[in-house]
Amino acid sequence: MLLNIYIEDRHYPLDVPEALLTDAEEFFTRMDSDMDKGWQMSRLWVEHPDGTQRCQIVAEKLMMALNAENPQMVSLMGGYILSRLPGVKGVRIDACGEIQETEFILGAGAA
Repeated sequence: MLLNIYIEDRHYPLDVPEALLTDAEEFFTRMDSDMDKGWQMSRLWVEHPDGTQRCQIVAEKLMMALNAENPQMVSLMGGYILSRLPGVKGVRIDACGEIQETEFILGAGAA
């Protein structure tokens, strides 16, 4: 499955194997459990992150994994987004530290 990642003027097409979504479900469930306790999203504490907010949190982790050149973590974070946000084609990650400004591209338009 393809997830187009946009950070500032950079584009990273990420091909996540379909099997990873199934194989990593236990890992994704643990991530959800951690976020169930609330999460610091930039300057805002979110007691109960919703589905979009969870994907914004994970997108920040995805950006950090890209910066650290950690391909396994990049695939896992991309897989989480693909598994939790049906129809997602891409993500525009805010690189200025404002998690809430991260946007998702749904449907056919991934440019």
